[in-house]
Amino acid sequence: MSQIVSALNKFEDFVKSIYAPETPVLLHRPVFEGNEKTYLTECIDSNFVSSVGAKVTEFEQKIVAFTGAKYAIATVNGTAALHVALELAGVIRDDEVICQALSFIATCNAVSYIGAKPVFVDVDMATLGMSAEAVKAFLHQHAELRNGVAYNKTSGRRISACVPMHTFGHPCDIVSIVAACDEYNIPVVEDAAESLGSYVGKQHSGTFGLLGILSFNGNKIITTGGGGMIITNDPVLAARAKHITTTAKIPHPFEYVHDEIGYNYRLPNLNAALGCAQMEQLDYFISQKRELASRYEAFFSNSDMTFIKQPKGCESNYWLNALQLDSLEQRNEFLEHTNANGVMTRPIWRLMNCLEMFKDCQHDGLSNAIWLEERIVNIPSSVPVVALKKE
Repeated sequence: MSQIVSALNKFEDFVKSIYAPETPVLLHRPVFEGNEKTYLTECIDSNFVSSVGAKVTEFEQKIVAFTGAKYAIATVNGTAALHVALELAGVIRDDEVICQALSFIATCNAVSYIGAKPVFVDVDMATLGMSAEAVKAFLHQHAELRNGVAYNKTSGRRISACVPMHTFGHPCDIVSIVAACDEYNIPVVEDAAESLGSYVGKQHSGTFGLLGILSFNGNKIITTGGGGMIITNDPVLAARAKHITTTAKIPHPFEYVHDEIGYNYRLPNLNAALGCAQMEQLDYFISQKRELASRYEAFFSNSDMTFIKQPKGCESNYWLNALQLDSLEQRNEFLEHTNANGVMTRPIWRLMNCLEMFKDCQHDGLSNAIWLEERIVNIPSSVPVVALKKE
């Protein structure tokens, strides 16, 4: 047996010991151990299952209390939240939005819904998120202010937003990114879809920019089945977010009057009921996931596989645990062996500029992103309810 196969066997045995009797071991599955069924039944009994139910407002209030944001507006999913947040930030057709190429496609999809175009900057090796130095370098080389508005000297388009993502729940250097964008009057919309429960210092991710968004997809740290949230400290933007996500309808006892193009993006009450129950367990989920990360870190401490740890000065929710391997060949062998032996693992996303839709987008070379794409894998990260409760 080769040394690499032996190491993989030990890893698979270790993972199975944590998640037993779960077979196969999934990458990230939801946990419903609280009041989910009770709250869903209450919704059904009330007949308020759509977006006007009380649980929607309650869920928003719970997110406000947890994140420290002043306002939260619930949407049907994180992509819808980002779409609306970009509109609120002022992005319009033919604008450019600074993004990271190492990202889930929802980020670029939301930009594209508006008719804007992503431009890609590199990521940091340590955080896997947008590099503040790359943002500064891109703006220094390509941006200029015309009457206080940033334009790309290369393309001639307006640069109307920047969307950094907190990859796998690890906060990027968001403070420096916001500072760099402020010099060019570029609003920052934080893609905090993966980082509910992650902090830079004592401040929650998603609250540094003009707006932030969260996701509650089935694979997130808490889930509403589908669902998202816009968070902001701006009362005007918050009111407008709620208005345009509810078809831009003017409140009236019986008349149907809509004052602009809106979206049917409001979160249904049934989904919000799940969210309220999940929020009651969020602190527990985070503590268990951080304990799991500590166990992984100890396991890989004497390995040639590097466990990705939270950035300095940050506290990560460790939504998806990740490893850095030595090469593309080792990555492929790792993925093939683990998935064939009942342990679900996945590669990091394919770079956005390598997809057909975004192949012509401007980028800065993306040297770190290219290197990481060939070496990063995700490993099982669900809350291991049975195993960790027994300890």
